[in-house]
Amino acid sequence: MSQFSLSKDPNMVVKACFLQKGTSAAVTGKDFIVRLYDKDLFDDDFLGESVPDENGCIAISFSHEAFAGDTIVKETIPDFFFVVFKNNQPVSHTKVFQDIPLDQFSEFKMGEGEVVHLGTYLIDVQG
Repeated sequence: MSQFSLSKDPNMVVKACFLQKGTSAAVTGKDFIVRLYDKDLFDDDFLGESVPDENGCIAISFSHEAFAGDTIVKETIPDFFFVVFKNNQPVSHTKVFQDIPLDQFSEFKMGEGEVVHLGTYLIDVQG
């Protein structure tokens, strides 16, 4: 994923991979969509979605403002979580990664911005 942006605020890219629990086969195909959210006190922020590639990996790009928002309390540290959908039905929800220290957990890549790797997940996709 390389969407070059001329925006003064660099994009953030969150990457992760998803494997099927029990078989370790990649969660892949057009039946699956992975959505990324930022957990908030009242309404969670939807940050984007991606169809997993042949390895079960996704990359979701968004601006910092997508989770900082224009609420009264400005959020500077995100609390990310994923929801995996199969045929438009939620089948898995990851734990919430609270207070992700982006300065320690990400790398900068020209054309992408801050890239955060959240690892690989074993999920049950029988839903």
